Amino acid sequence: MLINLSFLINKPTGITTYALNLIPYLRSLDPTFLISPVAARLLPTPQTQDTYYPIPANLTPEQGTVGHLRRLFWTQLQLPQIYRQLRSQLLFSPVPEAPLYTRCHYIVTVHDLIPLRFPRLSPLTPYHRYYIPQVLSQAQHVICNSTATASDIINFFHIPAAKITPIPLAYDANHFRWLNLAQQNETRPYFIYIGRHDPHKNLHRLIAAFAKMSSCQNCDLLLAGTGDRRYTPKLEAQSIELGIADRVKFLDYIPYEQLPILLNRAIALVFPSLWEGFGLPVLEAMACGTPVITSNLSSLPEVTGDAALLVNPYNIEEIAAAMESIVTDRQLRSRLSNLSLTRASQFSWGKTGLATVEVLKRFL
Repeated sequence: MLINLSFLINKPTGITTYALNLIPYLRSLDPTFLISPVAARLLPTPQTQDTYYPIPANLTPEQGTVGHLRRLFWTQLQLPQIYRQLRSQLLFSPVPEAPLYTRCHYIVTVHDLIPLRFPRLSPLTPYHRYYIPQVLSQAQHVICNSTATASDIINFFHIPAAKITPIPLAYDANHFRWLNLAQQNETRPYFIYIGRHDPHKNLHRLIAAFAKMSSCQNCDLLLAGTGDRRYTPKLEAQSIELGIADRVKFLDYIPYEQLPILLNRAIALVFPSLWEGFGLPVLEAMACGTPVITSNLSSLPEVTGDAALLVNPYNIEEIAAAMESIVTDRQLRSRLSNLSLTRASQFSWGKTGLATVEVLKRFL
């Protein structure tokens, strides 16, 4: 079996985190890992029995649209040759990419269909509208990360439900955990958001809601995530216009090792996304015992259960009211913290990895 890791990037986000945490469980299938120099640096504890096949290093989103296009050409033209050369029975790709119209048998993972729910002009629009539907149609099976994503796959692409297996994601319990730092917080109180600045992340409404708060004039709002020249300047201009620029902090990308401390010291994670395939930052915050305010849409209620304040993400007043309640109600904060820890304990990469292996075994 081949494992396609051509998409791994230096600064791990959700998809890279997912793939890296599956690897210890996929090893039981004795696969060949297709790895670039970047992937080789990221692999968790390489084993002597691992089999690696080297691939080019310039196939990732870190090279922008050109990197995506190179990867797609490599997937279509070079990957089938590797598959035949190694006499493979199955290809597993943790992203929805695979060779079309070949004899390659493959299983892919779909993380979300957000580009179809929130379309915008992009050189990659045909990728989502035409390429991915063909990949899913020709796949032996499709794995996804939530029942919400499974429903989208059925509704957008008319893939039969029997061909789809939802397997929830998880978090590193040794990394994201309660650290009892709230009482040691020497900084100003703050809410935190973690993620990109894309429009569907709904940060303009989050900033507007933060500006409406009357009970926390000494609070900050931390926006942790790589800036985007298309969207970040608009958010910065909005915070200036609302007179809260000194309290809205744009932190850019936060290294993985720093995230647990930031989450533990936060009043709450506020994650009012308009749609998510899963929502890893929500689960990681709950694992730290951090209260969570998030949307009542898509997969997010699947992740939180009753352990978060769920709001209509289109309603600024509702987001603001939830933030106010977190600040003013200590008992609510304590209750949400306890519920979060209990809820997060139900997720593990062990469950995710073993469930994935069971699906793959059926097609080997």
